[in-house]
Amino acid sequence: MAAIAHVQGPRGTRLAYAKTEGTGPCVVFLSGYRSDMAGTKAVHLEAWAAARGRAFLRFDYAGHGQSGGVFEEGCIGDWAADAEAVIAHAAPGPVVMVGSSMGGWIAAILAKRLPEIAGFIGIAAAPDFTEDGFWAGFSEDQRRQVMEEGQLLVPSAYEDPYFVTAKLIEDGRDQLVLRSPLVMGWPVRLLQGTEDEAVTRKTALRLLDHIDGPDVRLTFVKGADHRFSTPDCLAQIEAALVEVLG
Repeated sequence: MAAIAHVQGPRGTRLAYAKTEGTGPCVVFLSGYRSDMAGTKAVHLEAWAAARGRAFLRFDYAGHGQSGGVFEEGCIGDWAADAEAVIAHAAPGPVVMVGSSMGGWIAAILAKRLPEIAGFIGIAAAPDFTEDGFWAGFSEDQRRQVMEEGQLLVPSAYEDPYFVTAKLIEDGRDQLVLRSPLVMGWPVRLLQGTEDEAVTRKTALRLLDHIDGPDVRLTFVKGADHRFSTPDCLAQIEAALVEVLG
């Protein structure tokens, strides 16, 4: 595995990343909400890239994994800025973004910011989830609590309960990507499990329909859940990378 390095983020936070040197475009893994760069998909793809002499970058947003900061103080805009800063520092050339869950949303935000993008792979991509998932699913009492008290404790299907903050909700509304044009003039591959309990098929189809690009494809994998980390699912990601990298 590549050694962990650090760079100062846009808000002064120490951000951790691991860069594997190799030929470009650099494959950049964007992890999900409350996930980090030590996850199964990130580590697997790092090894896949290293075996092929391919440049690869994984990193942690502020408040995640080995980076500094407090998770509850962050929001989508902050984490997108972290991603942009790490990429500018460690992989300034063309990149292929692989965005898992929230990472898919952040990749869509970066599609409007990064100077050189060669492709995008979305794995259970979750654009606009703070509004269409959290907020839409809250009761009136929950909405009042999060906005008036600043946070709301919600259960998780994977880990301990966690707080959703008013900052996350309010900032999320400034980062929405499904309400305005989303142009991606490079190959796009979207992968979605049929048994995903966090991101619906409707979300995957909505993103497919919304992206304006010449080469956009969506693959449903029967039986796969939100983790999308079984050997078969990892092979699907590898195949998508081979296609996008050409």
